[in-house]
Amino acid sequence: MHHVGVLALEGVVPFELGIPARIFGAARGGTGNRLYSVTTCSLDGRPVRTEADYQLTVSHDASLLATVDTVVIPPSHALGPIREEGRLPDTLREALAAIRPGTRIVAICTGTYVLAAAGLLDGRPATTHWREADRLQRMFTTARINPDVLFIDDGEILTSAGVAAGIDLCLHIVRRDHGSDIANEVARSCVVPPWRDGGQAQYIRRPVPDPTAPGTAPTQAWVMERLSEPVTLADMAAHANVSLRTFTRRFRNEVGTSPGQWLIRQRVDLARHLLETTDWPVDLVADRAGFGTGVSLRQHLHAAIGVTPQAYRRTFRPTPATARQAAVGSALGTFELAQNADIPVGTAPDLAPPTAGAGEPPPSDGSGQ
Repeated sequence: MHHVGVLALEGVVPFELGIPARIFGAARGGTGNRLYSVTTCSLDGRPVRTEADYQLTVSHDASLLATVDTVVIPPSHALGPIREEGRLPDTLREALAAIRPGTRIVAICTGTYVLAAAGLLDGRPATTHWREADRLQRMFTTARINPDVLFIDDGEILTSAGVAAGIDLCLHIVRRDHGSDIANEVARSCVVPPWRDGGQAQYIRRPVPDPTAPGTAPTQAWVMERLSEPVTLADMAAHANVSLRTFTRRFRNEVGTSPGQWLIRQRVDLARHLLETTDWPVDLVADRAGFGTGVSLRQHLHAAIGVTPQAYRRTFRPTPATARQAAVGSALGTFELAQNADIPVGTAPDLAPPTAGAGEPPPSDGSGQ
C-alpha cells in the first residue's frame, strides 16, 4: 500500500488539507482493497489551529515524512515569513531535509512556497494560485513558475494551482499510479469531473495596475486604457520617459516578463472578458482587444489557454441547447445519487431553456476603445 503523509502547518486551510484524504482514500483495487493510506502530521505532533479557527488533532510529528512514499503540503496562512522573507523556519527545513530521496513531493496551492524556499524548485517548472504566481517568481527566480495551468507534474515534484486544482492534481496522481479506470471511479465516488488537463488554463482576472504607483505601473495602466490601439514598445518607453533598453529592463524586473508578452496577456484577458460578457462576433471582440482579426485572436487565445474563442464562450455563456443538456444531466445525476443512497427523488429541475441575453456593442465614440 502506498503511504501518503500530509503536513499540516499552523493555519492550514481545511479544504485543501482534506483533498488528499478524500481522493486517495477513495481509490480501491479490484477486490475493494485500499490503494493508499493517508496520515496527517504536524511539525511537533501537537494540534494545529486551522485557518478556519478550529484545532486539528494529529497523532504524528514530522518524522512521519521520512517514512512515507508521497508527501503533500497544503496551503497555510502561517506561511507569512516564507512568503515575505523567502526562508524556512529551522524545524520545517529539518523536516523536509529528512525526506528520503525518491519520495514524491506534492504542493497544493501556495504550499508551493515551501518547496521553493527549500530549493526544491530550482530549475523546475511549477505553478501556484494565480494571485501569488508573480510574487513567487520574483522571490525565487531560479524556479520556472507557470501561472496559467491547473497543475504541473515534474516527476518527483508536483504542484497545483489554487484551491480545487488540488483535486485535479490528486486525481492525476491516482491515474499515474493506477490507470484511468481507477481514477475515474475515484472521481465518480467524489462526484467531481474525472479529467481536467493540467495544461488547461486557470480562469483568472488579473488586477489593474495602480497608475499612482512608482516604476512602470503608470505606463501599464496607460496601456490598458488603449488595448484596442497599436501600442508599441517605443510608445511605452516614451510614456515612461526612458530609453527602450531601460524600460525593458525595469519592466522585466518589476513584472517578471517582457513588455511584449505582458501586452499580449492583457489583450487575451480583455478578449476573454468580452467573450464572457457579450454576444459580440469574434471579429469585433478581436478588434476591441487589439488583435485586429478573428484569426489573430484565435491563434493567441489558443496559445494562451488552449481553446478557441467559441469554446471559451460556451464555457461561460452556454447556448439554450447546452443549458438544457446540463439541466437534463443534473436531473439524471440527482436520480442516480438518490438511487445509490436509497432516498426519494426530488422534483426534477425545470428543463425549459433560459432566454439568451442579446449583448449589443456600445456605440463608438471614435476612439476605438
